[in-house]
Amino acid sequence: MQTIECKGAEIRLDDEGYLLNLADWTEDVACALAEKEGVEELTKDRMDIIRFMREYYKAYNAFPMLRAVCRNVHQSKDCFSEKFIDPLKAWKIAGLPKPDVHVIAEIRGEGGVV
Repeated sequence: MQTIECKGAEIRLDDEGYLLNLADWTEDVACALAEKEGVEELTKDRMDIIRFMREYYKAYNAFPMLRAVCRNVHQSKDCFSEKFIDPLKAWKIAGLPKPDVHVIAEIRGEGGVV
């Protein structure tokens, strides 16, 4: 198990760096996770993506289609590649649990079911 420190609190992560407790997420925690993932800055556009992913996950317990994210945050259809390069980094920074192998395969373009 890994941890990060954020505003004096120790936040627990799994061995791959995913937040263990969804309720531990705050924008400050997102900044700490972003730093850990090598993402320089959480701009407004990046935070819009992250917030949408969290809202979608809470509503549907699923990873949103990437085009839907970009469309819903009013960004270009390639907002992930322009803002994060790796959608899994955005997912991790959003404090969401590790997606299953099918979702990961779909994101990486290897097929699978979402």
